[in-house]
Amino acid sequence: MSSLMHQSQLVHEAAVVWLEDPECFDYVRQALDKTGRRTGRPQYARDGRMVGYTELVRDAEPNPDSGLYQRRTFFLLPHDRPNDPEGLYKAGAPGEAVDPRTIEPKRVGEKTPRSQGETKSEALS
Repeated sequence: MSSLMHQSQLVHEAAVVWLEDPECFDYVRQALDKTGRRTGRPQYARDGRMVGYTELVRDAEPNPDSGLYQRRTFFLLPHDRPNDPEGLYKAGAPGEAVDPRTIEPKRVGEKTPRSQGETKSEALS
């Protein structure tokens, strides 16, 4: 499980929506982002690209202070292994990186030997 996120933060998730095939990646980064809507594609303001996101159940309540919902986004930065196989993360992975095959609604993605670059990925072959 990622040390950066807890299951309790994901209790209102209903679905994971992939914009790209997660089987193509050894890892994706996951983050909790604040958004004004429970569903639909959230805004993305990072370098790189968003490859997926979660949608929330209908009765999910926004944060009372901000009026915003917390939803996970899955993304890759330009220097990540899927974009630059011989680069900075040829081995190892960033702290928020998890194996996309372990991502489900209400469940924090997990680090695996594949996500950490400890095994040769079929996606990179």
